[in-house]
Amino acid sequence: MSGQPNPHKVAAGTGTTNKIVLVGFMGTGKSTVSRLLAERLGWQRIDSDEEIERRSGKKISELFAEGGEDYFRDVETTTLQALMTLEQPAVIATGGGAVLRETNRTCMLDNAFVVALKADEAHIIARVGNDPSRPLLQGDAAANVRRLLDARRTAYDFATLSVDTTGLSPEDVCSAIIEQWTAQFT
Repeated sequence: MSGQPNPHKVAAGTGTTNKIVLVGFMGTGKSTVSRLLAERLGWQRIDSDEEIERRSGKKISELFAEGGEDYFRDVETTTLQALMTLEQPAVIATGGGAVLRETNRTCMLDNAFVVALKADEAHIIARVGNDPSRPLLQGDAAANVRRLLDARRTAYDFATLSVDTTGLSPEDVCSAIIEQWTAQFT
């Protein structure tokens, strides 16, 4: 990445060395980057939404339909807290709204190196606009992305590191994360 301006923001964090948590709006690359990052580090990869579905035996959309967003967020918080207590090293990709609760943000910062992945609106819409499995995008996906981005404009600012994935390959994003994680913990 030499020769390019550094698009990363690093803040002091209190997390531990054996968990890296990826947060960010849907479509910013959390799933892809978490797979690659876990592979490069030799760590377990966990997707919190997949873990919610495994533990509940229900799809995310079913949990939303059953009890609404608040119910889903309760299940999400319980799952996230359990993941933070795992002893083995892990890269954890969270759902886009996991940061909406202060309890979750504190739990992540206390137990992990937290990385916010960001992307511009056009890239997000291109990545997730036609995904029927995203309950919050039903209807006019582009308008819903804009509305949610506006509502969550500062929701990811608590993270230890922020990486704009818009013009980067997943490999470049992983390299930036590993570089900053290494600088903080070694």
